[in-house]
Amino acid sequence: MTDDLRLRPVREDDLVEFFVHQLDPEANRMAAFGAEDPTDRRAFAAHWVRILTGPENLARTVTVDDTVVGHVLAFPVDDAFEVSYWIDRPHWGRGYATRALTALLREVTRRPLFARTATDNAASLTVLRRCGFVVRSTERAYAPGRGHEVDEYVLELPPSPGADPA
Repeated sequence: MTDDLRLRPVREDDLVEFFVHQLDPEANRMAAFGAEDPTDRRAFAAHWVRILTGPENLARTVTVDDTVVGHVLAFPVDDAFEVSYWIDRPHWGRGYATRALTALLREVTRRPLFARTATDNAASLTVLRRCGFVVRSTERAYAPGRGHEVDEYVLELPPSPGADPA
């Protein structure tokens, strides 16, 4: 691929782009577990303050040829550590999610790592599997992007054989 995909720390002006990305109804349906109300600017701002000020959180803006196309995150959940990503829909199908997550995984060396995706989100499942994640279980949870409960896969990126999991 010749696209210049890069990760960089999130800047305040990126949040304007992220908010616009979040307004896409089809992207919300696919992501399933997004914001309760994607149009709520205050909730969006509060969410990103928590992300950007969380001492263990890692947030990166994904750019392609200097255009913001999404973000990738790593964050603690209880005793585990999870990753998440969002690529703006006009940029789907170009391998950006896989490349961005791969780059994040070079930066986040902690293992195991976990991820979640709706069981019917084949594209996200493909991204996660290409990055080495394996399905460990299925859970059912309320999905704001769908307005009802859906099944989701819980995936794990295990430690490499002989690697230090810290």
